[in-house]
Parts: sequence; structure tokens; C-alpha cells
Amino acid sequence: MDRLYTFGKYLKKKFKTNVKKVPISIPGFTCPNIDGTVARGGCVFCENESFSPNFTKERFTLNLNSKENPLLQKQITALKEQFFNTVPLLKKYYGANKFIVYFQSFTNTYAPFETLKALYETALDFPDVIGLSIGTRTDSITDETLQYLEKLSKKHEIWVEYGIQSSNDETLQKINRGHDFQNVKETIKKTKDLGLNVCGHLIFGLPGETQKVMLKSVDDTIELNIDSIKFHPLYVTENTLLALEYKKGNFTPIDEQTYIDTLVKSIKKLPGHISVQRMTAGSENLLAPQWCKNKARQMSAIHRALRDEGIRL
Repeated sequence: MDRLYTFGKYLKKKFKTNVKKVPISIPGFTCPNIDGTVARGGCVFCENESFSPNFTKERFTLNLNSKENPLLQKQITALKEQFFNTVPLLKKYYGANKFIVYFQSFTNTYAPFETLKALYETALDFPDVIGLSIGTRTDSITDETLQYLEKLSKKHEIWVEYGIQSSNDETLQKINRGHDFQNVKETIKKTKDLGLNVCGHLIFGLPGETQKVMLKSVDDTIELNIDSIKFHPLYVTENTLLALEYKKGNFTPIDEQTYIDTLVKSIKKLPGHISVQRMTAGSENLLAPQWCKNKARQMSAIHRALRDEGIRL
């Protein structure tokens, strides 16, 4: 690789204009790893009601699948407000002309089908929206939803973003993920067989993982025939099980040098068709590591490391 293939470049090439993702956080979404379907408490790094008194107590139930239910109306209102509040900023600072609505927080396919359909179609009706990107888990999407997204993809740019985190089953068990890597492989294959775009998320610095294990996850993820990828370090935030372990001295976050070295080695492994959507991350509620606090400084260090390896931006 001599040039970093970013998601922005992919979009610009395909649509011949500036396209930006509009991140949306919809109230009421949860996941099977929180509500007890497969586990309780969520992943060790996840902020949820077990630790946070501010976490929403609203939940989906099977009888709330009509368009008249009050939770759905609240969700549609939140969707509209967030979209129309964000778009002017994207237009002003990035010159964006078209938009992809990104259902970001929690598991955005874990709800009654009619609820999902109403939210997705509302988003696609917004002006200048060309598609959706839907963040979810591989154990939380039904065949019905996948087949519906396949139909939408005939006219719209549709992405499914799966949290893979690691391909190591021992790690997945440690972080209370609630499924194994075989589930990841099967679900992504099913998604790709329908012709849908897939973005995979990987976390570096998970408990007990060496760089060798992290890079093995990259290799295994590439083999899944994904279209795009996100990388970020495991950081500690308040209201998580990981925060409790960190405060007891039982967890040491990944250091910046190791993270950047692992990231650069990972990017060098990527075949030309896999775009990069994220290279680092942080949080307003950050406990550690401290180097994650300044994203601009992180990106500068990452860009410098990539240039040192002959990878142009």
C-alpha cells in the first residue's frame, strides 16, 4: 500500500461529490448482551444501566411494533432533530452535499422489524440523504432485516457496521461479548452474500491481547471479505465494568506507541479495496489512557507514522 484508502475517498469516487455520515443516537435501543437475552451487564467497555443511573430505562417489547407506539414516535423525533441539527455543520465545515445517516449508538437492528423499517425509511426521506450506515452486532440482526436492507440497497447506499472487536474467542469471553467468532463469520458471510456493504470494527488493547493476537484479528477480518474497517484503542470510561477493574489496578490500557505501531502494521495488511473509516477514538467520559484525550494530536502522530512507512494520505 502506498496510499491510504479512506472511506471519504471511496464516497467521493462513487458519488462525485462530498458525502458525510451523520451520526445518530436513538433512544430506546439496547442489545442482547445487556437485556439478559444472552448475557447481563454488556461488554466490559460498554456504558449501560448496570453502572450508569442516566442510562435510559425505556425498552422495546414485542407489542410495541406499530407506528403509533410512543417510543417509536420519540425515536423519530430524536432522529429528525439530530439530523437537522448536524447537517448545517457538515455543510459549513466540510462542504458536504450528500449524507449517509449513521445509526451509531448501541445495536441498531435489535428491535421489532416494523420499528426498524419506520426509522430507516424516515431517515432515507430526509433531503440529500443517499443511504444508511447501521451499527450492530452479528448476533442481533435477523434474516428479515437483512433481506429488507438488500431491497433498500437497490436504490440507496447501505452499509452494515459490525462490531467484531477481536477474532480470539478467549478474548471475546473475557470481555463478556456473548458470542464467538464463528457467529461473526457466519453473519458477515450471510450479509455479503446479499450484496450488502460491510464495515468491521476492531479494538486494539483488549485484556490479555498481545500485538500478535491483535494482528491475527486483522488477518481474520480481512478474510471475511469486508469492504471497510474501523480501528480504535480500548479506552476506559466511567460507568463500565472495565472502569472498576482499572481502578483496582487489574487492567493497564494500551500505550500510544504500541497502538500506533499495531495500527500501521494493520493498515499495511489491507488489500486495496478495503477502505479505512476510523484510525483512533476517545471519549468525553475518559478515564484512561490519557493520550486518547487529544484526538488532533493522535491523528498527527498516526499520520507521521504512516508517512514514515511510505503510506501517503
